[in-house]
Amino acid sequence: MKQYYLIFSGLLFFNTLMSQSVDWQTFYEKSGNLETPGYQVTIDYCRKLDASFKTITYTTFGKSAQGRDLPLLILDKQGLIDPSAIHATGRTILLIQACIHAGESDGKDAGLMLFRDLAMNVESRSKLLDNVSVIFIPIFNVDGHERFGPFNRINQNGPKEMGWRTTANNLNLNRDFLKADTPEMQSWLKLFNQWMPDFFIDCHTTDGADYQYVLTYLMEIYGDMDKGLTDWSKNTFIRQMEQHMNQSGYPVFPYVGFRNWHDPRSGLITEVAPPMLSQGYTALRNRPGLLIETHMLKPYHQRVASTYECMLTTLEILDRESENLSTLIREADRFVTSKEFLAEPFPLLFETSKDDSTMVDFLGMEYDVVKSDLSGGDWFQYSQIPVTLHIPYFSSAVAVHTAKLPVAYIIPVEWATVIDRLKVHGIKTFALPRDTTLSIFTCRFKNPKWQQASFEGHHPLLNIEYDELEELRKFPKGSVVVEVMQPAGRIIPHMFEPKGNGSFLFWGFFDAAFEQKEYGESYVIEKMAREMMAKDQVLRDEFEQMKASDTNFAKSPILILNWFYEKSSFADKRKGIYPVGKIYDFKLLESLKR
Repeated sequence: MKQYYLIFSGLLFFNTLMSQSVDWQTFYEKSGNLETPGYQVTIDYCRKLDASFKTITYTTFGKSAQGRDLPLLILDKQGLIDPSAIHATGRTILLIQACIHAGESDGKDAGLMLFRDLAMNVESRSKLLDNVSVIFIPIFNVDGHERFGPFNRINQNGPKEMGWRTTANNLNLNRDFLKADTPEMQSWLKLFNQWMPDFFIDCHTTDGADYQYVLTYLMEIYGDMDKGLTDWSKNTFIRQMEQHMNQSGYPVFPYVGFRNWHDPRSGLITEVAPPMLSQGYTALRNRPGLLIETHMLKPYHQRVASTYECMLTTLEILDRESENLSTLIREADRFVTSKEFLAEPFPLLFETSKDDSTMVDFLGMEYDVVKSDLSGGDWFQYSQIPVTLHIPYFSSAVAVHTAKLPVAYIIPVEWATVIDRLKVHGIKTFALPRDTTLSIFTCRFKNPKWQQASFEGHHPLLNIEYDELEELRKFPKGSVVVEVMQPAGRIIPHMFEPKGNGSFLFWGFFDAAFEQKEYGESYVIEKMAREMMAKDQVLRDEFEQMKASDTNFAKSPILILNWFYEKSSFADKRKGIYPVGKIYDFKLLESLKR
């Protein structure tokens, strides 16, 4: 035993000497805190950490659209790299990601310094790893990161050069968490489900108005996350984080949005994040997420330093709260797997009440609003004079759409793209072993309208009107049943409820169900329409009302004749019916498993 102790002590002494002899300054520090490294320099530094410290491992978790590796650093006091092995120790797992918007590099430079300092035991910080292990994505949007240049962020004060906001496919990764179009996001979701981190930090730099705060933050504490986790986030984490940041010289405030954009005096407003955004998604997976938004006009070194401090205090809080947070997460996961979860209406969409506010002190900057003689709009001219504004803060969220949750959703086998996305999200399903006719609930959509301008590669469905119906439907062998009572139960309704926040329906995954494929030639419909009206006075009256109320309809032979076709026995009776079915009967669900 004594011999082992001497060997171990010798190794520690050797590692200490080695770490002291190596130049451990990051590229950012060597630049005088003015520059951020490119992709390869970042990877090289990660590899150096891996080679020098047993507590740090460098690996990758996927590839980008252009074939670059997605980097990942793992920091564990025992050098463990298997998620299940780390979970078995009882340690909390913290996931930090940077450069999801690759021009916003503060988190990358702060995170690399933090990993170095923790590994080198700077100021005895390795004690923070007693109860916490950390995984770090220094660059998520690796392709956008290499679109490097000085003109990528017009509103941002440094670094000298930076990456681009979107991926090589011009897609914003922080709009992709639910639809998961990009290879980068599909890799991230697999990583998330493999590790199931207990806490999440997403590092950004904001745009918007000028104010005194170097760093603002956001957490989902307004109604969409499990109540126990919400209370902990609000009453424990945020209070302790704010206290530490204030003491460190970086006072913080919730992420800033204004009732009238650019105008702080109009009041502040906070909204519930949809699941297409990072912390909105993780909250619905029962994992609290902290969104860091440093202020774009502040010097780069201040933004990096404040991000470092926020990461550090998060580690300190998680070290103290490890057992408590773990208990709350287990309870949240248990709740969504119970019948209690299905008992209450599930909130799908929130709006912030404009009738409920509190007055707060906001550390702003003096500004004037001048009518521009160039654009004709309001020109906000900020001074460098700090001012404390006493203004209303609107943060009371109200659920405006809810759903009665089924015990399961069922997706026909032919909608393979949607089924594949479920696998990427780690959602448990089972397939029907044979063709099966079921009584299900669904809906028929009417008056669909799509956004004309492309948004993230899609034309979202904006007008979602429908009539609910119950029907007998034959589902082919291989159709997939998605039970709601599972750990991912909070995200599933957002995927499949018609009014889910950023559902697959919204993104256009089911657009083909709305399309008319058969039609009638004019020489056939002209005759048939007259026969139909001769037999049906109600139909004739309805036609006359349509012409009177819709001038475009009245002037269009095509619309008129197709209206009669749609009223005829030849019309497609399945057009507009939602392919997804709902099952409310537990016994029926159990029978499908046999």
